[in-house]
Amino acid sequence: METYTHVPVLHTVRKNSPFLYAVVMIHLVGALAATAGIFIDERELMGINVWIKPLKFCLSGAIYILTVGYLINFYPYSNRKKHVLRNIVSITLLIEIGIIVYQGARGVKSHYNQDSAFDGILFALMGLLIGINVLLMVLFAFDTLRTKMNTPQAVQWGIFLGWLLVLFGSWVGGRMIGQMAHNVGVADGGEGLPILNWSTIAGDLRVAHFFGLHAIQIIPLFALGLVKAKSPKSLQLIGVVVFALLYGGFIGYTFWQAKQALPFLTL
Repeated sequence: METYTHVPVLHTVRKNSPFLYAVVMIHLVGALAATAGIFIDERELMGINVWIKPLKFCLSGAIYILTVGYLINFYPYSNRKKHVLRNIVSITLLIEIGIIVYQGARGVKSHYNQDSAFDGILFALMGLLIGINVLLMVLFAFDTLRTKMNTPQAVQWGIFLGWLLVLFGSWVGGRMIGQMAHNVGVADGGEGLPILNWSTIAGDLRVAHFFGLHAIQIIPLFALGLVKAKSPKSLQLIGVVVFALLYGGFIGYTFWQAKQALPFLTL
């Protein structure tokens, strides 16, 4: 039987869901194209190259889709349910990244863009697609808590706590949509960290959003490390919970910091 601790991620995803695997590859090809665009296309939007945002979202989307495609194999779902859930995640996020790349190529904002009816429709569609995925996150978190997954207990708890923090990161994303901006204290744009472009002069809600969304990789990997180190099972569980609390506290701090209009880092 395949187990969480011994199966190569790419092999598992490619074997069990060729379509999801293809969507991951499309995202990675998009990231390569966006990287080339940074060097070829000198256009800027809000102080950064128009291809930096597509690059970031291609990479983060690939990581998230691959994560879901791998983790879903350890839920006690029927093959049909797994197939449906994989396809929903793949199709919705493929459409979203298509919009982001398209708007980047046009040299206009993809998020918070109400400059025209067309731009507003695309932004609203992105919100709908993300809303669908947030509902799936709730489903995964609930089922991680109530079912017995084919993983060590510490890893299952790591996955559950990871989903909780992903939901918090998604809530932060909702706060950004609510204020139609990601910066606090200054208008979006201006001085920022290289590539990430997190503001270095004011608060930036994208920091908490980023660390929250990637909790579903970081916390389970920490749990897996404890399992592979052959720590006592009771200590594995305690270690995962403590790590998740510390990590969650860090995310909470970055959110508080941003709301105080304070930058995460300064240059």
